[in-house]
Amino acid sequence: MRLAALTYIAALVATPGAAAQGAPDAPSQSAFQQCLADLKPTAAARGIPAALFDRLTARLEPDPRVLALLDRQPEFVTPIWQYLANLVDRRRIGEAQEALAANGPLLRQIEQRFGVEAELIVAFWAVESNFGRNLGRYDLIQSLATLACFGRRQAYFRGEFVTLTEIIARGDITSLPPRGSWAGAFGHTQFMPSTFAVYAVDGDGDGIRDLYGSLADVFASTANFLKRSGWRYGEPWGIEVRLPPHWQSTATGRRVKRTTREWLELGLTRADGKPWDPTTLPERAALLLPAGSNGPAILVFPNYDVLYRYNAAESYTLAVGLLFDALRDPARAAHFDPKQPFRTPWPTDEPPLTRSETETIQSRLTALGYDPGPVDGVMGATTREALRRFQLECLGDPAASGWPDARTRAALTNENVVCPSAPHRQTQR
Repeated sequence: MRLAALTYIAALVATPGAAAQGAPDAPSQSAFQQCLADLKPTAAARGIPAALFDRLTARLEPDPRVLALLDRQPEFVTPIWQYLANLVDRRRIGEAQEALAANGPLLRQIEQRFGVEAELIVAFWAVESNFGRNLGRYDLIQSLATLACFGRRQAYFRGEFVTLTEIIARGDITSLPPRGSWAGAFGHTQFMPSTFAVYAVDGDGDGIRDLYGSLADVFASTANFLKRSGWRYGEPWGIEVRLPPHWQSTATGRRVKRTTREWLELGLTRADGKPWDPTTLPERAALLLPAGSNGPAILVFPNYDVLYRYNAAESYTLAVGLLFDALRDPARAAHFDPKQPFRTPWPTDEPPLTRSETETIQSRLTALGYDPGPVDGVMGATTREALRRFQLECLGDPAASGWPDARTRAALTNENVVCPSAPHRQTQR
């Protein structure tokens, strides 16, 4: 569900008028019609009647707004402290507590059936659609057809478009045209069509998987996705930690797994001051430094990866995790500070990067022999690791964290920077 979970927020951040101002030239209508014609045999092979396909695509025109939004997802361009404060505050927590109480019997039934906490289902419901208040205003057929025919990732969106027509043909979506996010996610917890096809569940037994009008279907489908993705009931997704004095650089990030004992042996302590009891923790973990070694540090466990799978963005995953924890702990909820959700404060004196600035950093890292992955303007795990190696080898920073602080950015913009200790090689992807 790489685009499934928070796509409606991008639609809310940018108004249609503002999106249009940043949109590329209008795609060709003739090319669009040819693309749809090319997709028709694929739809027919999936059992979609030709008459239905023609009815759904008749009079469609490409929507240039969605192409502009494709590169403006807020979870990748908004500073993480601002992003989290926008999504998780005391009002959101209070509304989630009310939603949990109002739907308690149904949610507990779903919890018992799937082994997924009711609080977690509500956390996704809150973040995805504000409890069903913001289901998205885009015509899903038009949006997915546009993305299938223009812009990047056309192969992915072609699959989503055809799957959407299949869902309509089966009767799981009856109100036409269906509305949702600019990227094709729909319903109370914003499933992409391909995710719906695999994980959606008929929770109320009426024979229809309705993510618009049936909360039983919404909650059961969300729980089914999480359970089948590996969610472990009762285990933490993460614990805030403090780095030891004179922290030595080491590879961090979601993909860098060690045993939990190995992490603790590096000197990590709990930020809440409680003693460690490794026997009560999951056996493997990773260390996140979402704002570098000067900001919060979170030891994350297998459940974090399940949350991340819903929407592959670190900031999004942390938002859901924070809201889930607040719903599980009334004392934490009562004292929650959206500006400082962790015990270690954010290094907010560091200005955020624009996408073009991140692309510049990626280009410079590539030129210096550090492979940041594609030059795409996304500060992902590969780019962060390349930055960490640059800081360690070129700047001599023993606590290199991969965070693009002011010193690192200045060094990278210096065309005369020399890295005598850095072998000119490509780092492993």
